[in-house]
Amino acid sequence: MLRIKHAFTAGLLLLVAACASTPQATAERDREAKRLGAQPGSSTIFVYRSDFPGAPEDTVLWINGRLIGATLPKSFFRIDVNPGSQQLSGFGGDNGGMHLETHPGEMYFIRLDTFAGQSTFERMESAAGRRELTACCALLENWRPGQRPLLR
Repeated sequence: MLRIKHAFTAGLLLLVAACASTPQATAERDREAKRLGAQPGSSTIFVYRSDFPGAPEDTVLWINGRLIGATLPKSFFRIDVNPGSQQLSGFGGDNGGMHLETHPGEMYFIRLDTFAGQSTFERMESAAGRRELTACCALLENWRPGQRPLLR
């Protein structure tokens, strides 16, 4: 019976280790993203969390039904999208969300706060968003298509 417990525990640990996590981008990609330029013909959305490190809550970020990745404190995602209607949503302790109308060549700064199981999206004025993002956050890589989070 003890052998079965050890085998089950080892299998569970391997499963957890194999689950997708959101990798931090290289320093070069982080610097490039923080140049904060928009792509012509696209809209650029920066979603960042400036909350304190060690905050226990994480939120899996989706835009228009596309999985972007798991947000972490002091991190951000850069997402280039086709201009138009965008639906941002999170899955964590709650299912927070935000609708955003975007235009070609423009950048949008969205602060995501996660506290006590609740997540909120807030559109920031461009100068404030730039300042907060560059001061606090490290770029995370967007998840590739088909990658899935570990659901609790």
